[in-house]
Formats: sequence, C-alpha cells, structure tokens
Amino acid sequence: MHTVEGKPKLILRIRRIKGQIAAVERALEQDADCSDLLQLITGARGAMNGLMAALLEQHIRYHVLDSEQKSSPEQSLAAEELIEIVRSYLK
Repeated sequence: MHTVEGKPKLILRIRRIKGQIAAVERALEQDADCSDLLQLITGARGAMNGLMAALLEQHIRYHVLDSEQKSSPEQSLAAEELIEIVRSYLK
C-alpha cells in the first residue's frame, strides 16, 4: 500500500532515471569522452541508489515495523538505525 501512496514521487524519480540513462546512450552514440560517460553513469547510479533507499525505507516502516500496531521504542530505534545504514550505504 505504501508504494501506492508514494506513487507520484516514485514515478518522477523513475522518469528522471530514464532521462539519465537516455543521456548515457546519447553520449555513447556521439562518441563522448570516457570521463563524461563515467560522470553520466555515476549520476544514473546515484539516482537508482536513491530510489532503492526510498523504497527500502518505506518497506522497513510499513512491513518491518507494523504500521497498524504500536512499535516498542527499541524497535523504532532499531528501524531508524537500519534506515540510516541503508541511506549511507546507498550514497
């Protein structure tokens, strides 16, 4: 259900990623310098990692922590720590 609520934002992220991938393709077709290609690919990878981090955070909040039941303070703290780890890993 959480992906339905955040669907417009997720769709925008995906459209930006598609644009970045298209830019990589255009650069390859135009024989761009390898450093320019690497820069474009790095941006696309960062965008994919951002999408992954957002989805994982939602998953943790809605499925690991039961959103219908009150979570214990320890569970909430552990979930927040896990979210921060995921964010930092995917930067």
